[in-house]
Amino acid sequence: MTGRYPIQGVDLTSCDVEPIHIIGSIQSFGYLLTFSSDWLLQRASTNCAPLLGMEAEEAIGRNARDFLNIAAMDVLRARMMDLDTSRVERVFEVDLLRSGGLYDMAIYRSGRALVLEFEPSPREQGRDYLSMVRPMFHAARSSTSVEGLCDMAVRQLRALTGYDRVMAYRFDETGAGEVLAEARSDGIGSFLGLHFPASDIPQQARRLYTENLLRIIADVDAVPVGIYPQINLHGEALDLSQSGIRSVSPIHLEYLRNMGVRASMSVSILRDGKLWGLFACHHYSPRYLPFGTRTAAELFGEFFSSTLSDLETRRALSLRDTSVHLHDSLIGQVANGRGFLESFDSFATVIREAIPCDGVVAYVGGEFRAQGETPDYEDFVEIARFLNTAGNGACWYTQHMSATFPHAEAYAERCSGLLAVPVSRVPRDYIVLFRREFSQVVNWAGDPGAPKAIGPLGDRLTPRKSFAIWKEERRGQSRSWSAEDRAMAEGLRVSLLEVILQLVDSAAHERASLTRTQQDLIAELNHRVRNSLNLIAALVNQARDEAMDQQEFRQSLSARIKVLSRAHDLVNASSWVPYPLIPLIEELIKESANAATANLVIEGSCAQIRPSAFTTMVIVLHELISNSKALQSPEGRVTITLSRDPHGDLAISWREEGDVCSQPWHDAFAVAIVERTIPHELSGRSWLNFGDGFMEAMLVIPGSSVVFNHDPVPVVRPLPTRAPAAPPSGAQEIDVLERDDLDERVLLEGRVLLVEDNVLIGMEAEYQLQDLGAQEIDMAGNVAAALDLIAVHDYKFAVLDINLGNETSQKVAEALSERGVPYVFTTGYGEVPWTQAAAYGAPVVTKPLDPTALERAILETRRRK
Repeated sequence: MTGRYPIQGVDLTSCDVEPIHIIGSIQSFGYLLTFSSDWLLQRASTNCAPLLGMEAEEAIGRNARDFLNIAAMDVLRARMMDLDTSRVERVFEVDLLRSGGLYDMAIYRSGRALVLEFEPSPREQGRDYLSMVRPMFHAARSSTSVEGLCDMAVRQLRALTGYDRVMAYRFDETGAGEVLAEARSDGIGSFLGLHFPASDIPQQARRLYTENLLRIIADVDAVPVGIYPQINLHGEALDLSQSGIRSVSPIHLEYLRNMGVRASMSVSILRDGKLWGLFACHHYSPRYLPFGTRTAAELFGEFFSSTLSDLETRRALSLRDTSVHLHDSLIGQVANGRGFLESFDSFATVIREAIPCDGVVAYVGGEFRAQGETPDYEDFVEIARFLNTAGNGACWYTQHMSATFPHAEAYAERCSGLLAVPVSRVPRDYIVLFRREFSQVVNWAGDPGAPKAIGPLGDRLTPRKSFAIWKEERRGQSRSWSAEDRAMAEGLRVSLLEVILQLVDSAAHERASLTRTQQDLIAELNHRVRNSLNLIAALVNQARDEAMDQQEFRQSLSARIKVLSRAHDLVNASSWVPYPLIPLIEELIKESANAATANLVIEGSCAQIRPSAFTTMVIVLHELISNSKALQSPEGRVTITLSRDPHGDLAISWREEGDVCSQPWHDAFAVAIVERTIPHELSGRSWLNFGDGFMEAMLVIPGSSVVFNHDPVPVVRPLPTRAPAAPPSGAQEIDVLERDDLDERVLLEGRVLLVEDNVLIGMEAEYQLQDLGAQEIDMAGNVAAALDLIAVHDYKFAVLDINLGNETSQKVAEALSERGVPYVFTTGYGEVPWTQAAAYGAPVVTKPLDPTALERAILETRRRK
């Protein structure tokens, strides 16, 4: 063995620092050559001497033409044209060395070097490996569960490769693995259902499994073949991360010998680029698998990963449908106006159908309701105080409650697992799901906690020698909460917040103890009012910039404010339940002074817009209606088509026809509202297109913002003609407070991050930041988008809206603090407690944003530095 290893004491991380990617040798069944960009030989495996006609040391520095067939070099040049460091090209049955012998080759880049690995082609020519894999693909598509897919895959892979044992191995959150499926020869003991500790696969090996999807060991006792030279003129060892014939860590070889395995192969299973599991193939005698067969196995592994991703995506879509059904069921439960706690039994039944559990507790306003197996009131009050320490407003779960809350040992038998769903601000109200103890025996392949030992490799961890079943009995734990359970709970949290906001008025009359919930509603109302004021301020400034004259400014501003007011009236009148879209369109067209045509048709199935998306839709529809040239001309025609696309989203097609329709709108602000508002605030899509004699717009609203009717019969509705309304006489003038001029100081420079979930408010904030000197402004509407921007840009300053829909900007503030980026908060609420902590102590600017207040906040951040 020629690799170099760090000198250190024995601990469980010894394997994790082993440099297996620069191990300096290959397995004996293959050969390796590396070339520079001008085809000079840089490195060679020492077993190449018989093929090259000279020792590796003598061959180094010679031109490839001295060894390689010219035709083979042409093939190599063609394959390396677009080759990058993350890809391996494969070529089969090539006369590489002008000897008439055929070789299979792998070509890849390692740093500046072109690496050529080759091995003799098998004698049985003409084997069609793609035909071998195609039936495997067909079998995989027919699977409907992860377990069934894995069982099919191991049987297919064993038939292809001929190994004694093929296992499908899945990793859990801790890195430990479980054998989900197994195909094996007769007379071999089964590993099915066994668990393997995370330490069996070191961290650097896991990283390589994501880069190099297939690894083979033909013979654990074979002597590795060195590579000459080990270190090049730059002092670098050859990185063999992409190698298919790289030799193996002696620690791993000892591990396999301890299992009695003489040959092995592993195929990586990836999910979203991360290591989900492995196909582990074992043979109890040396076994060399031809390069073509290995390539077919790798191809099947990639197809399996794709099929697994599709299967889990279908499960996620099903979960989304279930979540929407749960939300609608909860809303329906309280349609009669009863308080939340009065409807608790119905709520609990619906929740337990969606998330399997043994008991549910509601703890709202200090009142306690329970169904099923739960702690009693006194015990739960202690649990609630414990949950308050979580402090971030997110769901919290555990399957082993007594491990973090020792008092729970007293009732662990009936309540071992907990999933808490906060439904208010601190001090929190909760819906808590409980699961009883699930006593189980976990079978490990050997004792995962077996003591370390000094072995033949010296002062490092020696792999355990015993793989006999070691049974661990787990007590005081419930069945684990799956990712689907947790996602459903998060959806439940959002739904319950909406339910409680609907019921708070009636509940306040019945229970004085729900004062805190009233405060939630007041804070939310204050937030909405401030957002509305900020929207109006944004409309004033943007309309002022776009308007051609004072009359047009007044008219456009008045119309937009009027439609905002109408949107609030409609959604409040409907008690914050989904509102039908077609009546909404009719209402807006009837109120428009420009709707003067009988040539307008609405067709398609009905849909209802959820309250969270209502204002957005009204603003966008208003701009389409008020800027419609077809609605202003008798020769025009407008067709609005509503449909549900294959993803479950609402597609709204707006098409105008007539000679007057081909010119783009002169109001750039209106175009920005139509094209930017829906993508930013609803995560949907929208665009405008002007052509010869037509204008079309497409709006795609995510299914989460829509409730579809179940009536499949299309609705075709021509609207009645309406004469244009005369402009109002003596319209009240709107005073616009001009922004005070700042002094000559440039407060901001460089790139600025703006986090704001309302696109119009964000556009107004962009205007103010530009006035203060910002050169580039990136706007994000949620935490995930903001963190993505922070990862790729260097910011000089940031403005963070504290409340972003159903999340806060706390994580964004933490990321900025780590990078030393100053920031200020904005909010439509009152003070937010966590923003006053020393870790976040940044100025808070109250909405609607005022340029002077924003300037003072920026200066304050400078003084604090």
